[in-house]
This record gives sequence, structure tokens and C-alpha cells, in this order.
Amino acid sequence: MGPGELSPRWRGVHHLALITPDMDATVRFWCGALGARLVATIATDAFRHYFFEFGPGSTVAFFEYRGAELDFFAKPAGVPTPQASQFDHLSLALPDEDALLSLRDRLKEAGCEVTDVVDHGIMRSIYFTDPNGIALEASWWAEDPTLDRPDYADDSFFKDPDPVPAFEELRAGGLRAIPKTTLVDEPTADYWVAEPSA
Repeated sequence: MGPGELSPRWRGVHHLALITPDMDATVRFWCGALGARLVATIATDAFRHYFFEFGPGSTVAFFEYRGAELDFFAKPAGVPTPQASQFDHLSLALPDEDALLSLRDRLKEAGCEVTDVVDHGIMRSIYFTDPNGIALEASWWAEDPTLDRPDYADDSFFKDPDPVPAFEELRAGGLRAIPKTTLVDEPTADYWVAEPSA
């Protein structure tokens, strides 16, 4: 199978899943400070999973695990660390179920382990891993929450039965507070810029 042969019809990044110890502060920052729209929430007894829109079909999502003892830390961008990071997985966007099934078959034919299609209600997904151990997902929106202005009363997109206070403030018309943040350290320098020739 050569490059581009039988390629999935990728539509960009579906969602990048990160981890937060405080979903309320996360909603306040991503909606209030960054101006992103909260477009969907999912919740189970084990976690909350909230999605923030960054373009048609593209979201950044956060997990808040209930009762988990997690050792969170901050690091500057582009600087290696021996600690685990807040990254959880990357989900790549596909246009429909046929493309999802086609990719699943392609992965199986390549000898890669892949899950069956998982129905999350508003989206369908398969899960697999790259050779570096990076957790990957491919998804398509069965009901795309990024197409219209969010209706915070619509329980087809907002499924957390006990949402954080920031969600209730958004539903009421706006956030009352936004957390201030600070840089951890200086961001990484671009060490790959060629030196001017003499």
C-alpha cells in the first residue's frame, strides 16, 4: 500500500483529548479567556468529557477523572520532561461511517490492532495506537455540535447531569470569572533555524 492509496478522507483533527484536574476552571479559561465555544459534554460515573470548538468539526476536549489521584504538573512548550504529560489521545476526523469502517479495515490489513466502532451517541469512533505508543482515535460526528450556536438546554449534546458551575453560568448568559494564568517558563527557542552563511 503506497502513500495516498486508499487514503481515508481525512477532515483534520476531530478532537485533541487532554486531562484536567478542574473542569470548572477549564471551562472558564477555554470559553472565557480563549473565546472557544463549549459545544458538547459527556459524563459517566468515572469522568467528565467536555468539548470546545476550534472550527467546523474540530474540537479540543478535556477529561476530568472522578476520584483519581493524578500527579499534574506544568511544563513549557517544546521542552522535554521525564514526567507524563496531560495529553490523553488525538482523534482524527472522518466524514462518515463508511470512511470509519474503511479505515478500520485498512488498519487490520496492515496488522494493526484496532477496536470495533464505539458509539458515543453524538460521534462514532475506533481506537488504535501508533508505533510510539501514542493513543489515537478516528471519529465522525453523527450529530455535529459545531454546526450551530450551542443550545445549553439541549441534552442531546450536553449530557453531564451534574455540570460544573461554569457551565451553569454559560447557560445563564456568561461567565462570572475567568482564571488568570502564568507561564511556567520561557517557551522553547527554535533551535532548528539555520544560521546565516558568512
